[in-house]
Amino acid sequence: MLVYALAVIAGYLIGSIASAVLVCKLLGKDDPRSEGSGNPGATNVLRLHGKQAAILTLLGDALKGFLPVFLLSHFGVPAVIIALTGLTAFIGHLYPVFFQFRGGKGVATFVGVLLGTYWLLGLCFIATWSLMALVFRYSSLSALVAAVLTPLYTFWLFPGLPFILVNSIMALLLLWRHRSNIKNLLSGTEDKIGADKN
Repeated sequence: MLVYALAVIAGYLIGSIASAVLVCKLLGKDDPRSEGSGNPGATNVLRLHGKQAAILTLLGDALKGFLPVFLLSHFGVPAVIIALTGLTAFIGHLYPVFFQFRGGKGVATFVGVLLGTYWLLGLCFIATWSLMALVFRYSSLSALVAAVLTPLYTFWLFPGLPFILVNSIMALLLLWRHRSNIKNLLSGTEDKIGADKN
């Protein structure tokens, strides 16, 4: 039981590694928490510092969700521990202990957890996001729709109460973290993908 508890705690600590802050520091860029939307995520990094920094941030955020879940699933760990570790990694991204609990909105880390759980779940999220982004050109709306559908995808593709519950909780947390985007979408002030802000 102690090993399982440590795995869940380790998930949170890994999730707390703020990829955006570290990537920008390594590249000699300004802290994304102090500019733009103030969000340490790939979208804000893209707007502030370009594609290279954004891609590295995206990969880092996805990996910290993917690795804990993927590794545990190959060591015969009970499903509930795997699910909880994915959840704590996601929460670590939202509220990182190493960065004054100022984290991102969780999209890439959510995808990483889903890919580590079952690759097809992650693929469904990515496909939904991509389709919505292609049609509507809003990154936030795409993430919100994909998150809302994820519990249904989980029920359909990877049934199991721990994963359905945890993926539902992550979807709700993602919606909460996007509340400012929801407000902007409703008021028509949300930035579209590729919009010129100059």
